[in-house]
Amino acid sequence: MRAPSGYLLAARYRLLEPVGRGGMGTVWRAHDELLDRDVAVKEVRLPAVLDEELRAELCARTEREGRATAMVAHPSVITVFDVVTEDDRPWIVMELLQAKSLEQLILEGGPLHPRKAAEIGRQILGALRAVHAKGILHRDVKPSNVLVMEDRAVLTDFGLAALEGDVSITQAGIVLGSAGYIAPERVLGSKASPAGDLWSLGATLYTAVEGRGLHGRRTAAAALAALTSGEPIPMTKAGPLAPVLDALLRIDPQTRLDSVRASLMLARVAAGGSAEEPLAPSGSGRPTPVITAPSFARRPAHRGLHRAEATAAALAVPPPRQERRQGEGVHRKRVEPRPTPSAYARFKATVIKLCLPRRFWPRELRKRG
Repeated sequence: MRAPSGYLLAARYRLLEPVGRGGMGTVWRAHDELLDRDVAVKEVRLPAVLDEELRAELCARTEREGRATAMVAHPSVITVFDVVTEDDRPWIVMELLQAKSLEQLILEGGPLHPRKAAEIGRQILGALRAVHAKGILHRDVKPSNVLVMEDRAVLTDFGLAALEGDVSITQAGIVLGSAGYIAPERVLGSKASPAGDLWSLGATLYTAVEGRGLHGRRTAAAALAALTSGEPIPMTKAGPLAPVLDALLRIDPQTRLDSVRASLMLARVAAGGSAEEPLAPSGSGRPTPVITAPSFARRPAHRGLHRAEATAAALAVPPPRQERRQGEGVHRKRVEPRPTPSAYARFKATVIKLCLPRRFWPRELRKRG
């Protein structure tokens, strides 16, 4: 049962008017009476076929996933303010954005230009990479869950991210998601994975540039049958975005385009180039940057070089000069040679040394020792 307008959620959030509806819930514009600000409140409606035990388990999972999503800081991820469990179901409180969904833009203005679609896809892919790094899978990427502003694209509706992946859900035969945007492996009963979100992103971008859903089928089973039939995916307006879509929409998730290369290809198309062009085209006039590995030495390589040079210069022995310069050494005092003592003087010195202490020796004899 949907909550009425004016309903006060958690004694804090006053529901004002619905701004969007879907098969799994309603998005309300609400007012936070505690902080005096407008917010968006996602009212999650669980399938009626679920029993009470499974409903309680899914509510707990949704609350945990909502809190985990609140830890993801990325400009293309909707900001989650609060998660409330009331009336036996979860409510997700998020930022309120003045934007239109990608689905509305397509309905009002027709297919988007491939460069515009590539820029939106690049930002949404950045959001998916951020949440995948936290171990969270969106599982419901589609045009209505992409909000587009002038220079920003935001991925919304993370409140249902926890409702897939449980063994109990798979056993119940429930596949949550939107027809035409569910990855083929999920339709066949395989476990959800990041590759499934990438396939949904490819289907979303296909709708953005072609103006219609993949193969024009209304159900996931019909779209899967068309994909597995081997028929090529019709692309008449994709232009430079066609190689990216073809690689994202592969049936086998093992051969599907990974997020790193997809981000690079989308950035190239958004910049006006080709998805497969090299990073530095030959003849473009742009120098190829040379990337050198960082040094992990304890000091820079240049430090101490001047010391080493000075030490080498000090240790260098100059060659001996063959001739003395004129006037060199004349300032030194000339040492006169001592005269040879006579025999009597030597005898006298010997007697004095034998008979007298050293302090009584003559000065000349003390000097000679």
